[in-house]
Amino acid sequence: MSKLKQKLQEKIPEYRERISNLVKNYGDVKVDEVKIAQIYGGMRSLKSLTTDISYLDPNEGIRFRGYTIPECLEKLPKPKGAEMPFVEGHFYLLLTGEIPTKDDISDVVEEFQKRSKVPGYVFNMLRAMDKDTHPMSMFSAAVLALQRESIFVTRYNEGMSKMDYWDPMYEDSINLLAKLPEIAAFIYRLKYKGDTPIAPDPKLDFGANFAHMMGIKYPYDEISRLYFILHSDHESGNVSAHTTHLVATALSDAYYSFAAGMCGLAGPLHGLANQEVLRWVQGVMEKMNNKVPSKEEMQKFVWDTLNSGQVIPGFGHAVLRKTDPRYSAQRDFCLKHLPDDEIFKVVSLLYDVVPDILVEQGKAKNPWPNVDAQSGVIQWHYGVTEYDFYTVMFGVGRAIGVLSNIIWDRAVGQALERPKSLTTTMLEKIAKEAKG
Repeated sequence: MSKLKQKLQEKIPEYRERISNLVKNYGDVKVDEVKIAQIYGGMRSLKSLTTDISYLDPNEGIRFRGYTIPECLEKLPKPKGAEMPFVEGHFYLLLTGEIPTKDDISDVVEEFQKRSKVPGYVFNMLRAMDKDTHPMSMFSAAVLALQRESIFVTRYNEGMSKMDYWDPMYEDSINLLAKLPEIAAFIYRLKYKGDTPIAPDPKLDFGANFAHMMGIKYPYDEISRLYFILHSDHESGNVSAHTTHLVATALSDAYYSFAAGMCGLAGPLHGLANQEVLRWVQGVMEKMNNKVPSKEEMQKFVWDTLNSGQVIPGFGHAVLRKTDPRYSAQRDFCLKHLPDDEIFKVVSLLYDVVPDILVEQGKAKNPWPNVDAQSGVIQWHYGVTEYDFYTVMFGVGRAIGVLSNIIWDRAVGQALERPKSLTTTMLEKIAKEAKG
């Protein structure tokens, strides 16, 4: 048994006891109330889910197991000579709540490497798909193709205790996560580089191996590690995380559950935002005759955009009330590695002028940039100019968090999710009675 799995085995009984105590002794304590506007508004801000993996703090941004992004980037171990931490170490943190030691990292890296081989039938299937197939369709299809490998399904069909469900879910999740970098890079090389896949290098860590298989040199390995860590988790309520959790509550295995989550991530209101921001920024540059405008020119452009009823994409956040720390981490990378990039200069200028204008306009609750305002710029700079592929990389990162969550869902016996529905007539009656 790996050290990571052994660590989980030690922690799970304690968590089961905590949850059992909450339900048994405090099950009738009211946490929140449901309003009609929330029912019709996508249940936004309704406190109805639980996760210990991450929490979105309005003032500090996303916290992974209680650690802010700057703390994670500082405390998590890094490959020798690297700026950014091991993705494997971040996964260890999300699963256990502990900062891994170097020995812990070595154990997880070894586990991933020995599970990373992608079966040939997955590549054959991807090659058989039409060339104009969207890369997210290919990514989800590859995950579903791997479902035949599910250990959970085999163990479940043989008969097993509910208390042991987490074990095969763990095995499936590690097996799947370890294969995702090669699947993603293969799709990229197949679709955009003339079907010229690059074999994985077993000596490299998760992020560096992805960069290697993409065919992009240093420091793309650094941005890969950073990108996957920053996009790994964002509480349980976002579409990809919630969908993965929802499907898993039906005791679907990790492959079915994650593929469903990726279908949600592919939506324009979720995973496509970064490419839409980049496309908008490039449109701004075209209007500015492909030059970096002055501060005064940018201010006028932003005001003209807002006064015409349009928004500035990449700015604002439903929860955060400060600059998204994920944006800041990527901005710091850009300032160090690509300060003279023309697109970054425009993005940086937007950062300088937009917040003050949005404050003056008085409509935005949060005038600061979010993660999507920065991430596409870096990918474009290093040659990944194919917009549609950005969400696949998002998916690889998001796997780290959602798979950690469904392992714990099975460990603590999360129930089948089945909310009750009401008709509009029922809600109208409730509304009238409440108003007297």
